[in-house]
Amino acid sequence: MNDLVFANPEWFWLFILLPVIIIWYIYKHRNQTSEIKISSIEGLALSKPTLKIKLRHSLFVLRIITLIFIIFVLARPQSSSSKKNVRTEGIDIIMALDISTSMLAEDFRPNRLEAAKKTAMEFIDMRVDDRIGLVVFSAESFTQSPVTIDHDVIKNLFKDLKTGLLQDGTAIGMGLATSVSRLKDSKAKSKVVVLLTDGVNNTGIIAPLTAAELARSFNIRVYTIGVGTRGFAPYPFQTPWGIRRQNMEVQIDEDLLKKIASITGGKYFRATNNKALSQIYKEIDAMEKTRVDVSIFSRKSEEFLPFAIGAAFAFLLELLLRVFVFRKIP
Repeated sequence: MNDLVFANPEWFWLFILLPVIIIWYIYKHRNQTSEIKISSIEGLALSKPTLKIKLRHSLFVLRIITLIFIIFVLARPQSSSSKKNVRTEGIDIIMALDISTSMLAEDFRPNRLEAAKKTAMEFIDMRVDDRIGLVVFSAESFTQSPVTIDHDVIKNLFKDLKTGLLQDGTAIGMGLATSVSRLKDSKAKSKVVVLLTDGVNNTGIIAPLTAAELARSFNIRVYTIGVGTRGFAPYPFQTPWGIRRQNMEVQIDEDLLKKIASITGGKYFRATNNKALSQIYKEIDAMEKTRVDVSIFSRKSEEFLPFAIGAAFAFLLELLLRVFVFRKIP
C-alpha cells in the first residue's frame, strides 16, 4: 500500500469532536463522587490500587480508538500507486459521430442520435482491449477524446452528446480529417475510423474525398455508416404551440460514403432502423486485431479493511472488558 489517499476526506472534520468528548469525560469523572462511612481508615492506608482500578479508564480509551478507526473507514483510504504493464490484443478506433440537428429525426427510437449513442456504447463494451477515441462533427468538427483504453470516459462523453454543441451543418470531410489527425501517429498496426452520418456533405473546408485520401496515406481504414430510413422521416420542429412533427425526405450521400470506404479499404453500411444499426456494429466488431502494450494505473484500490478490523477489535475488546471485568452492579 503506497501513497495512501482518501476519497472522502471531509469525514476527517469529525476529529474536531474528539477533544470535546475527552474534555467532557474528564469533567464528568472529576465531579463524580461517592461516600462510604467507616470507623477507621488505618487499614486503607496500607492498601495498593488494584489492576482493575488502574485500568478503569481503558473502556473510554478503547471507545476513542474505535471512533478514530471508524472515521478513517468513512474517509475511504485508497492506494493510488498500483501500476502494471499489460500486453493486449486490440486496435485503435476513432468513432466519428454526426451531431447535426437532422440527427433528431424520429425514424429511429427515440431518435437517430440517441440510437447511435446507445449502439456505439454497446460496441465499446464489445471492444474490451481496444483504444477508442471520439470525434463529433456538424458544420465543424471537434475531438471529444483521443484514443484511450479507459472506456468509461468515452461512454460518459457519449452520454452527454447532444445537438447544438457545434454550428449546424454536415461537414463529413472535417469530421474525417479530424479523426485521421488523431490516428496518424498511432503505433498500432490496425487503425480504424467508424464514421456515422445521416446527411449530405454541405459545408467544411476539407472535401470528404481529400480526407479519405489522407486516411489512406496513413493506412487508416474508414467504415462509413449512413443512418436513416428510406423515403421520409418524421422530424420535430419547435413552434409557438410546442413541438410539431413534419415528414422530411431522407437524403444520404451513399455514393460519397461508399467511395470513402472504398478508398481506405473499409466498408459502407446503411442502417434503416435500430436493429440494423446494432447489427452493423456487430459486423465491424469482427475486424482483425493487433498487439498493443498498455500501462494500467489502478487508482481506486480500497484500503479500508485494516482500519475496519482495528475498529472491530477495539470495540470487541471494550465489550469484553465491560461485561467480564468492569461489570456494574445494579
